[in-house]
Amino acid sequence: MKKKSFYFSLMLVMGVALCTTSCSSKLKPLSQNNFNVTPSPMETVGNQVPVTINGTFPEKWFHKNGIVTITPILKYGDRELAGTPYSFQGENISGNRTTISNHRGGNFTMSSSFPYTREMIASELFLRFDGRIKNKRSLLPDLKVADGVIATSALADVRNATPSVAPDGFQRIIKEAQEASILFVIQQANLRQSELNKRDLNDWKRRVEAAFNDPRQKVNVEVSAFASPDGGPSLNDRLAAQREKNTSGYLEKELSKRNIDTDVYAHYTAQDWDGFRQLVSASDLQDKELILRVLEMYPDSETREREIKNISYVFDELATTILPQLRRSRIIANIEIVGKSDKEIMGTWHNNPKELSVEELLYASSLTDDEKEKERIYQYVTAHFTNDYRGWNNIGTMFYKQGDYAKAKQAFDRAAQVKPSAPEVNMNKALLAIMENKMNDANELLGRSAGAASLEEAMGILNLLQGNYNQAVRAYGSNISNNAALAHLLVRDYNKAKQTLEAMENPDATTAYLLAIIASRTNNFNEVVSNLRVAIGRDRTIAQRTINDLEFAKYRTNQEFMSLLNQ
Repeated sequence: MKKKSFYFSLMLVMGVALCTTSCSSKLKPLSQNNFNVTPSPMETVGNQVPVTINGTFPEKWFHKNGIVTITPILKYGDRELAGTPYSFQGENISGNRTTISNHRGGNFTMSSSFPYTREMIASELFLRFDGRIKNKRSLLPDLKVADGVIATSALADVRNATPSVAPDGFQRIIKEAQEASILFVIQQANLRQSELNKRDLNDWKRRVEAAFNDPRQKVNVEVSAFASPDGGPSLNDRLAAQREKNTSGYLEKELSKRNIDTDVYAHYTAQDWDGFRQLVSASDLQDKELILRVLEMYPDSETREREIKNISYVFDELATTILPQLRRSRIIANIEIVGKSDKEIMGTWHNNPKELSVEELLYASSLTDDEKEKERIYQYVTAHFTNDYRGWNNIGTMFYKQGDYAKAKQAFDRAAQVKPSAPEVNMNKALLAIMENKMNDANELLGRSAGAASLEEAMGILNLLQGNYNQAVRAYGSNISNNAALAHLLVRDYNKAKQTLEAMENPDATTAYLLAIIASRTNNFNEVVSNLRVAIGRDRTIAQRTINDLEFAKYRTNQEFMSLLNQ
């Protein structure tokens, strides 16, 4: 009887022990030692705060009938934001959750991401547990697993990107060529009256006279005489030389009659194989490829002529369609039209803008540093040249730089109505899309922005905000800006980042703040203090950010550092 009682007591003790570990209706709180957060402290990537949590359920911890859901919670100020929940289940539970062994425990990995806001720079990461055993809730406290967010990448600012100004087409000197031709009969060099009375030659004379008498135009004359390549080198040389002489003499007389004193440059080409090749290539000759192959195979003129004449049925057609066009003199008037000077353009803008072309008006906008006057020029262009997208686009860039993004959007939309394919318009609309966090739209718009000015900045800021830092560095190239320097900083090229910031023409508070971060990361306390002093002098709100910024956490016990922030 005593022996039975002993065995009964032993079994009872073992049952209680087992039930303590696997039959309890409560789950014990886990500790920070059960979790590892990467990165810690957390760090923004673009506009997100990604985090990976590796955890361990200890042996005998997970109840066979338990279900546990763990949710990352980012707490900042009086707010909190939930991340992606992960659910686990005991061995006796069926379902799609991850099963955890009671005997062995288990390891797990959770990944989550939080959209960043400025307040998160001072934050804490907790895990929230929802534990249930046989539908009975087992209360577990929130567990803190990480502290703070390094938000340096969030200093990327699309508002600082340079919008794309559509270029003007103004040319100080416009080069123009007026051309006419005089044709000759085979093996002759005399000027026929029928050729001298042609309309194109009379138009040429009038244009030369008008250019010579216009003080804004300069003109000279070029004569090029030719012989067709079918008469042999010696004959063709004499013919071409005489044709040039006769043409030049005629032009000198005509120019003298009109009191035109200008240079006449003359030369001749004995056998015009280049002209022959061009005319054959552009012709509808049935065997033109055969002729072109002969030209390629035989560089010697006599051999070429002989081989082409051997193709008798082809040569007959050449003699009637191609060769007559090569027996000629080309006369070219080279004209330079000199546009208004910068002073004349600005004077005309102030006194009588109606006399300016749209190209001159757009060029005038580049001649002033007065932003208000630049805006007035663009307003004039939009009012008087409504179908030119550049006026609308460029005034939109003014609104963008002023921070009036609603007006900028209206202007860019109007420009897009006029010319949807304009690369500058698409790039500027992409900047607004980035501002609204519409990254897919921005990518699509930038794909239609090839050739736009400042495109490298737009591509750089897009990659920065998407966390593609190496691509951002490549996009920025040699660009000098805070955003470009930030890209170098984020790939830990501190020397290049510092060089970029120190080359800024108009440094601001962010410039100095980035220099302070570089100094902190390279353990240069003196430069940390000096750059923060400059940054705070330019923007007092920098002091409060610095207090919470983990980039400077190691200096929080330094009296000089803290006194700077509390001034």
